[in-house]
Amino acid sequence: MVSIGSKPAEGMSAVKPQPAAPQAPSQGLQVTERAVKRIRAAMAKEGISLEDGGLRLGVTGGGCSGLSYAIKFDTHPRERDRIYEFGGVRVFVDPKSFLYLHGMTLDYEETLMRQGFNFINPNSTRSCGCGSSFSS
Repeated sequence: MVSIGSKPAEGMSAVKPQPAAPQAPSQGLQVTERAVKRIRAAMAKEGISLEDGGLRLGVTGGGCSGLSYAIKFDTHPRERDRIYEFGGVRVFVDPKSFLYLHGMTLDYEETLMRQGFNFINPNSTRSCGCGSSFSS
């Protein structure tokens, strides 16, 4: 998994550092390496610059369980967005959506039966069969 602060510091000495305590996902978001790879490929296909644009994650009202995940590309962050970076890919989250998404992990799976992003959200108390709707 790729998480905020997982990038090693430059100029590390040859001494093996002590393992850091794992970062609690509740501090923000996590995006797995599989998801980063898929986001990067999709952004290139859509012509979205990694330097300026990013993936926008959000929550909207509606769906079977009351709230639905929203995922789309954006050419730039908005003024009040929280901005995360994973493997060179930026993720934008608006303040209201962050209330529901903090601690979440975005994963990508590709199997014979299913292909797509998975929202692993500890704030979700109930979800429906489609996987894109939840309640908190």
